Amino acid sequence: MATTSFISGKSMTRRRILGAALAVGATVPLAAVAGPAWADSPAAAPGTAPRLALPAPTGPYPVGTTQLHLVDRSRPDVIAGPGHFRELMATVWYPARDVGRYPVAPWMPAGVLQAFLADVGLSELAPLAPLTAGHVGAPVRRAGRRLPVVVFSHGARSHQGDHTVVVQELASHGYAVVTVAHAYDTYTEFPDGRITVPLFDRQAPTLPGDFAADLRFVLDCVEQLAAGCNPDVDRRELPAGLLGSLDPRRMGAFGWSKGGTATACAMLADERIRAGLSLDGPMQMNPPLAGDLHRPFMMMSAAFTRATDPQAAAFWSQLRGWRLDVQAQGAAHFSYGDNEALFPQVAKVLGWSSEQLQDVIGTLDPDQAVKIQQAYPLAFFDEHLRHRRRHLLDGPSPAFPAVTFLP
Repeated sequence: MATTSFISGKSMTRRRILGAALAVGATVPLAAVAGPAWADSPAAAPGTAPRLALPAPTGPYPVGTTQLHLVDRSRPDVIAGPGHFRELMATVWYPARDVGRYPVAPWMPAGVLQAFLADVGLSELAPLAPLTAGHVGAPVRRAGRRLPVVVFSHGARSHQGDHTVVVQELASHGYAVVTVAHAYDTYTEFPDGRITVPLFDRQAPTLPGDFAADLRFVLDCVEQLAAGCNPDVDRRELPAGLLGSLDPRRMGAFGWSKGGTATACAMLADERIRAGLSLDGPMQMNPPLAGDLHRPFMMMSAAFTRATDPQAAAFWSQLRGWRLDVQAQGAAHFSYGDNEALFPQVAKVLGWSSEQLQDVIGTLDPDQAVKIQQAYPLAFFDEHLRHRRRHLLDGPSPAFPAVTFLP
C-alpha cells in the first residue's frame, strides 16, 4: 500500500488534532479523541471490545453502495504535478434490492482507516470500526420515477463517511446520495492503492470554494450517470440499474461544517442544486459570498449560530427563498454526525464520565440527536425535491423537544 503523506513537520498528536479541529470547525474521527485509554484498558483490546455500531436506517428499502473514481480534467492538480488533474473518490448510496448476497460496506475503507489510525498511533483500533447498512454493488431498486439525488460534502480534515447515519437514512427512503472525498483535506484511498492524507499547505485545494468546485463536478458526473454513461475513469462495472436511474432535475446538497459552507458556495454558483442544507456551517468564506439565493436553504445550527457568528448571520440575510434555521438545544459542533452514535459506545468501553462525553458531543441526548439527524434532513429534501409536505418543518414538534426554530 503506497501512502502519499502531506503532513507538515508538526507532530500529529491526538491532542494537536483535536485542538486544531475544534479551532477550525472540523470533525475528529472516533479514534482521534479516544486517547491512550484504549491502550490502557483491557476491555478495549481487539478481540474483547465489541465492534462499534451505527443505527439502522428507518426507511422501507435496503441500501446499496458503490464507489466512483473521478478525474476533473478542467482543474490541474498543482500538488500532484504537471499532467495531473483534480482526482476524487465518491461513493453512491441508493435504494437497493436483492441485497442478501452482497457484503456490507465498512464505515471507512480499510486502507484509509489504517492510514488514519497509524497517524494517531492507534492502529489496534481497526477491528472495532463499525459497518454500514450499505451493500456493496447491490442492484438498484427501480420503481417508477428516477431517484432524486443529494450530494454530501464533509468537514475539514474529516472523511466522507462521517455522516453515514444521514446518508443511509436518505438512501433507505429512496434517494441516491453521493458523498465526496475532498482530496488533500481528508483521507482518500484510490483504486490503485494510493492513499492521500490531509495536507497542511497553502497551495492545497482545501478552501470552501474548492469543495464547492468538487460538488459541481460531481453534479456533472451525476448527469452522466443519468444519461447512461459511466464517469468512472477506470470504467469499473457499476451496480445493475444505476445507469439511467438518477434524476438530474431533482438534485440537492448538504454538508457539515466546512462542507456546509461549501454547500452554500456551490448553490449560489450552480442552479442545478435545487435545495441546500448546512449542518452547523461557519460560513467563513474568502472571498465573501456575493449575490442572493432564491432557492430553499436550511441551516441546522449548533456552535455557529447567527447570534454568535457574523458570517452565518450575513449569509442568512442573503436568503430570499424558503429558509429555515433550527437548533437542537445542547448540541455541540460534533453533534450533527455519526459521533452521536459512536462516542457513547466508546465512553462505555473506556469508562468515560458523562462530563468527558459531553465535552465532545454536548449535552443533547445521543438517542435524540440520532433521530434528529434522521428526521430533519429527510423532511427538508422530501419537501423541496419531492414536494412531499412534511409538517415537521412547520414548527416545534413534541417528538423532538430539543429542536427550536430560530426566528
